[in-house]
Amino acid sequence: MSTATDFQPVHAADIQAAQARISSVIDPTPLQYCPRLSEQHGVEVYLKREDLQDVRSYKIRGAYYNIANLSDAEKAAGVVAASAGNHAQGVAYACRAMGIAGKIFVPKPTPKQKRDRIRVHGGEAIELVVAGNTFDEAAEAAREDAAARGATMVEPFDARNTVIGQGTVAAEVLSQLTVLGRELGTVVVPVGGAGLLAGVASYLADMSPRASIVGVEPKGAASLAAAVEAGGPVTLEKVDPFVDGAAVKRVGEFPYRVVDKNLSRIHLVTADEGAVSTEMLGLYQNEGIIAEPAGALSIAGLNGLSLEAGSTVVCIISGGNNDVLRYAEIMERSLVHRGLKHYFLVNFPQEPGQLRAFLTDILGPDDDIALFEYFKKNNRETGTALVGVELTRASDLDPLIERMDASPIECRRLMPGTQEYEFIVSG
Repeated sequence: MSTATDFQPVHAADIQAAQARISSVIDPTPLQYCPRLSEQHGVEVYLKREDLQDVRSYKIRGAYYNIANLSDAEKAAGVVAASAGNHAQGVAYACRAMGIAGKIFVPKPTPKQKRDRIRVHGGEAIELVVAGNTFDEAAEAAREDAAARGATMVEPFDARNTVIGQGTVAAEVLSQLTVLGRELGTVVVPVGGAGLLAGVASYLADMSPRASIVGVEPKGAASLAAAVEAGGPVTLEKVDPFVDGAAVKRVGEFPYRVVDKNLSRIHLVTADEGAVSTEMLGLYQNEGIIAEPAGALSIAGLNGLSLEAGSTVVCIISGGNNDVLRYAEIMERSLVHRGLKHYFLVNFPQEPGQLRAFLTDILGPDDDIALFEYFKKNNRETGTALVGVELTRASDLDPLIERMDASPIECRRLMPGTQEYEFIVSG
């Protein structure tokens, strides 16, 4: 892990050397033009398809380059890593390829799909350990294990060689755009620990200084924005784990130092987890791209940006390790974000015909009941039900609320983000 006293800047030459070092193992990923997003945003949008890596994430770049630079003695002592899943797959891949023993720690929320892929890529070369409820807790356990056994901790973002390896994404982007005869206007980068952002910013500072950089963090885990505001890395009290590949409580010290030196060219934004879900579905339904939540962050970050019409914008699709079992939650978050799904506590009088009255007098002709869960009778006169209503249009909400207010049936809307909402709807 980096400290304030050992900071050594990263330059394009460092990244070009890394590119030469890993090119025999890691193939370049496609830069894919996206007509839908180009028309939607009035710019020329290209997708850097890091989801097509062997481990379905750019993380293999930094992990492989970091491990490849270890001494023979360090390799013999083995390596340890902590990850929400993608960095772990890169480390596992490198361990198996180089014949190095690895021990990998992942937090409990890491999707089963990612855990299974870690085992596939590492084989007998790695040991997988589940520790803690967050990445930061898993990382603490990993560092303790590395110190106890004399193994090397391969940091997922807070290490110079990791940042250098991630910077090879930018080197490929500029090379591919040159072949297409285009100049980079803006690159949109997903941000968790900020290793990728630091690598991209370092390369562009030397090779494309006029290009602008947008860093996109999940709204529920904006650790870099907090660090910029505080003047250095700070630990968030809690994070929303949904965007698991970027749900980091504390941004890395080394990446922060790099970003801080390039702040005049970097614009930081956040994306609501519901917006990320919507863009994941959009990529799947339109482009056939299976992106994980962190992989869709850059697309969600496009919304609201002020971009020069017709300019070239590259969005990095950072990973595609998404568990199919998560799609129910993804659909739910997207519907809530778009204002199409709402939850109410409905207090039904214990009289005949009350449910029929709710259906005919309160619900609109295009409204649909997506959930109906009867709790219990509060007393002899009333009984409460949790009712989920799915709308055809977001604008149908106000008329629905007006009909509820005018009805003798007591209805109370549960607001997203409140403890009550999370307890009743998600519990």
